[in-house]
Amino acid sequence: MTVLEGIQLTTDYLDKKGIDSPRINAEIMLAHILKCKRLDLYLSFDKPLKDEEIKVYREFLKRRSSFEPLQYILGSVEFYGLEFMVNKSVLIPRQETEILIETILNYFPKENKLSFLDIGTGSGNIAICLAKLFPESTVTTIDISPDSINLAKENEKLNNLDERIKFVNADIKDFNPENNFDVIVSNPPYVSINEYKTLQPEIVNYEPANAISDFGNGLKFYELISEKANLILNKPGYLFFEVGKGQHSDVKIIFEKNNFRNVIVKKDFLNIERVVYGELV
Repeated sequence: MTVLEGIQLTTDYLDKKGIDSPRINAEIMLAHILKCKRLDLYLSFDKPLKDEEIKVYREFLKRRSSFEPLQYILGSVEFYGLEFMVNKSVLIPRQETEILIETILNYFPKENKLSFLDIGTGSGNIAICLAKLFPESTVTTIDISPDSINLAKENEKLNNLDERIKFVNADIKDFNPENNFDVIVSNPPYVSINEYKTLQPEIVNYEPANAISDFGNGLKFYELISEKANLILNKPGYLFFEVGKGQHSDVKIIFEKNNFRNVIVKKDFLNIERVVYGELV
């Protein structure tokens, strides 16, 4: 089997299984196996695949045709120009969350000495980006899942941060730090129970449910974190949230109810209100 034949057969199979963008999926998986860039495949269409490469490709194909996310199959994902290992214990970092990073970066000068708290770290993508972008600042991150904390620590090593981040395995309700923070940032579970039932199988069948939904109205963690922020933020202090589509008005009300001022809503690249942030004074 040549590279081109493998791509064509895999594309047809994934298409019949109802996988979106089957050709792109086929090429990305094969490029990963061959340890080359996807575009390099186009220069190697006639190259025969080795038996071991075919075996791995078939295993990848089996997993993807069952709607397992491509990122879990490959074991990694790119976020904000950095590489992060991912597995089924963590939510896959999404491109829209980069807007959260950009908003913070545009608000504070890089040379500021700030104390950040990232709530619900998952793979560690937000905390690691903040540590990279604000070298003079300190970053603490918490997550209720020990598996998430362990993976986030591995990603800290992968991105050469030399133990810059303090990782805490805790529930935000029980978290009582020794010192308050200047900035709290969070991409909490914000999918409502009704919306969760309608999500694609890649999400419902593979990604951790408690990282996606609060199994209520989608606002539980915004309320909880905003209330907690009053106890653990310095004054002035700042709170930055990623929010789901259509949630920005409700989250803004939660901010104002919890004494935050100058509340701003920022849209993402699809013109969807994606980030809400405000100042505690």
